[in-house]
Amino acid sequence: MRKSTPPDVRAPRDTASATVELEDVPFGRFHLHVAVAGSGGQFSDGYILGIIGIALTSATDDLALNAVWLGLLGAASLAGLFFGSLFSGALIDRIGRHPIFAFDMPLLAALSLAQFWTAAAWQLLLLRLLLGLVLGADYAASKTLVSELAPRKSRGRMMSVLAIAWAAGYTIAYLVGYLIAQTAPGDRPWTWMLASSAVPALLVAAARLGVPESPRWLIAKGRAQEAAAMIAAKIGPHVTLPTAPAPSSGAPAESGSLRALFAPALRSRTVIACVFYLCHIMPYFALSTFSPRILASLGVHNAYFGGAVYNLLLLVGAVVGMSVIDRLTRRRFLVGSFAVAAVLLLPLGILHDLPITLVIVLFAALAFALSAADTLAFVYPQELFPTRMRATGVGAAVAASRIGASISTFLLPVVVESFGIRTAMTGLVLVLAAGALACYRYAPETSGLKLGSQ
Repeated sequence: MRKSTPPDVRAPRDTASATVELEDVPFGRFHLHVAVAGSGGQFSDGYILGIIGIALTSATDDLALNAVWLGLLGAASLAGLFFGSLFSGALIDRIGRHPIFAFDMPLLAALSLAQFWTAAAWQLLLLRLLLGLVLGADYAASKTLVSELAPRKSRGRMMSVLAIAWAAGYTIAYLVGYLIAQTAPGDRPWTWMLASSAVPALLVAAARLGVPESPRWLIAKGRAQEAAAMIAAKIGPHVTLPTAPAPSSGAPAESGSLRALFAPALRSRTVIACVFYLCHIMPYFALSTFSPRILASLGVHNAYFGGAVYNLLLLVGAVVGMSVIDRLTRRRFLVGSFAVAAVLLLPLGILHDLPITLVIVLFAALAFALSAADTLAFVYPQELFPTRMRATGVGAAVAASRIGASISTFLLPVVVESFGIRTAMTGLVLVLAAGALACYRYAPETSGLKLGSQ
């Protein structure tokens, strides 16, 4: 007969079996805080970029804006984003993710508020450029930091929260702008619209208190003890440190260098990250910024209503994108999203006299498809680069996308005025088709990738 173990006697605990690697920690309260803090910056970004479309409609007469000025002001923040993301990425890989992540939001709030006193088009142009510079730095810092603190199995969904926040900011900006247009005191409601972006920036600054530096970056810089202490304090003592992989053949020795992105080991990944992001964002921003004007050109009489539907579908698409991003392989999602968007946009470019209802349905479905695919922009570039080069690579990809967004946002009103709306739509179809082809041919698969393996 077997003897039962006395209740006060316990078998020795296998402490090794109780440990878990950082990337395999279940999603918890700490990760929720990081996701909210990171997504807050994306909300502010979407809000600042979204509010300009409806504000320019109201400011056209006050500032005597022609098509060229409309294009310049619509593209100004995107141009600033290019320089901010391109040059801050290398800095972030050298000094860490946290310094910029923690302190850029108060500056963003101050610049946002300064727009209230704009008296001339050149002043607004300057402020929009500066806003873009700060947003570009936040893009590189927040995307990199959140991805490096996210668990591997939920990285796609956690990073997709940033995409949802961006779409929410963009959509809410449109709705707030519409409300302000009806209720703001005085005869310059657009100044209230633009200054309102200070509110989310200040809220985000408060939400970021307590978010730590990336342990991966600390380890890559030889500061493993700091990383261990941070992980123990924020997540628990049972979590083991990620290992720093040895550099592979052809990998750049230095970190935080734009030149190193084009070393043999990273060159193809750098190119595909830039091409994917550029081809996705060109139609996304051009169509979103000028949705009321585009719909009016396509014969929709209540263009503001159509624009509101478009922006609401941006938000719905981001939510759906989050639900499927970890269920599809990255390549299938990349290629398929480009193809679907191209098919939806093609009828608006080649067919004449479409029923108004069909125009709105196609435009709304296009918003849904583009926004669902936008979740990839918050996940895929981070997975293409190793820790020592992640912020630099993400910054370069964001910069490339903002080149495309600036060009398309500047050219769209000019092309529509000179050659017609259908020529502009057909050009964007070609951009989407090029993105599908490039991703099908060159994009590597990264589904299930452990960032620590790079």
